[in-house]
Amino acid sequence: MSAVPGHRCGTVVLAGRPNVGKSTLLNALIGQKLSIVTPKAQTTRQRIAGVLTRPEFQLILQDTPGFGAPAGRRLNQAMHREAVAAIATADAAILITAATRWTAEDDNVLAQLVSAGAPIVVAVNKIDRVRPKARLLPYLESLSGRHPFAAIVPVSALRGENLMRLVDAVVALLPVASPMYPEDQVTDRNERFMAAEVVREKLMLALHDELPYGIAVEIERFQETPDGRVEIDAIIWVEREGQRKIVIGSKGEGLKAIGRAARLELNELLGRRVHLSTWVKLREDWTDDAGMLRRLGHDSA
Repeated sequence: MSAVPGHRCGTVVLAGRPNVGKSTLLNALIGQKLSIVTPKAQTTRQRIAGVLTRPEFQLILQDTPGFGAPAGRRLNQAMHREAVAAIATADAAILITAATRWTAEDDNVLAQLVSAGAPIVVAVNKIDRVRPKARLLPYLESLSGRHPFAAIVPVSALRGENLMRLVDAVVALLPVASPMYPEDQVTDRNERFMAAEVVREKLMLALHDELPYGIAVEIERFQETPDGRVEIDAIIWVEREGQRKIVIGSKGEGLKAIGRAARLELNELLGRRVHLSTWVKLREDWTDDAGMLRRLGHDSA
């Protein structure tokens, strides 16, 4: 794709505390589901880029794991490093906050963005929940006093409100440069990665609040067949024998339901009929095992 004169291109990191809507915003901006979404913290564990291409610009949006203290198990540390590395290499940042609620975690994310030095646009998300709308004004005014932000844009990622205003504010901060990706490419991740994420999303939605954080998904086989189908073998890793029993469920019904939900979404995502096989395997304390984390794609573990 040849760039028009003045074409802008750059990387913009989506940063924010857990559960402010980073993944929902990425999906809304790109116009399709790239990043999995659940109500639980730690849904996003690895960086994923969404590529938004228009004749005048190409915007590479990096969804990051939620910020937290770089402590605890190796998985938490690796996620924290992923987020910090994304910020360090970005041309600009979108700091996502929840409308009318600023917390100490937001202060932590802002401090790290300021330290990185890139210009920051604030996306005040979930404005559709604010009633009456006048309640939003004092919050927006308070934000302007926290830092000289490049822009403060109220949005609703869920309802698609004000997203183009946000895009315009961010694109104005990007350097003049040629596109980095072909115009038909919407992410830097392959289908194998996306398949693992879909299975993990269905697990997180189906299981008790505590359990999803001890679960990971690895795609052991991803193979296209001569008749146009895709055969996928997925391993679900757990840390404890009790977790394995919960995932499988009574007479295997829990695992069947999770597999069915994942297969239906993968049919749509891949545009082909999917045969999905799943196995639940035990690896004690995998969240603190550097070798296992690297195997699962956490290169900084």
